[in-house]
Amino acid sequence: MGQGGEHRRAAGNDEELTRALGAASAGDEAAFAMVYRCVHPGLLRYLRGLVREDAEDVASEAWLQIVRDLGRFHGGGGEFRRWAATVARHRAIDHLRRQRSRPRASLLSQDALELPGTDDTAAQVLESLSTARVLRLVATLPPDQGEAVLLRVVMGLDGPAAARVLGKRPAAVRAAAYRGLRRLAHELEEARSPRRRAVGGEYAMRRERRAAC
Repeated sequence: MGQGGEHRRAAGNDEELTRALGAASAGDEAAFAMVYRCVHPGLLRYLRGLVREDAEDVASEAWLQIVRDLGRFHGGGGEFRRWAATVARHRAIDHLRRQRSRPRASLLSQDALELPGTDDTAAQVLESLSTARVLRLVATLPPDQGEAVLLRVVMGLDGPAAARVLGKRPAAVRAAAYRGLRRLAHELEEARSPRRRAVGGEYAMRRERRAAC
């Protein structure tokens, strides 16, 4: 399932999330637990791409703000995911500033021409990999491409929502995600090629031995 599948799955979850948000805003603890379960895994993976081993601490700070401001939030599940990602990103920036550093995604790309949808092959592979493996791959990308991939593939945000989180135009975010996934697809293919050559070589040697007999 490629990025389109990720968005369809997120959209289905967003319907449940929208229903839970109404009850959670009214103080229903069980409903808030459902909101947390829907959003936290993707949010944590996104933060690991920004602050690495400090992601749990930053996520806790983000959820404290989310709980505090939930009564002022108005919108559905998709809007909540975008809002939560925005809160988390701001907390990550504050955290890195306290460390006298800068977020790895602070150097954003310039606006570019709108490009086609991102590479489904790379998106599909990323969804099947462990969090640690995904983050190692994303860390090889330029910062603007890495965060765009995290928001669109890991968080499941669409182009406009990811653009609002980053403060950029949707075309620029789609372009960054497209380039990032194309680059990852190439790297994944390169990583598989030596194994394919090794398997092919073993098969050829077996055929030669059988022919010699």
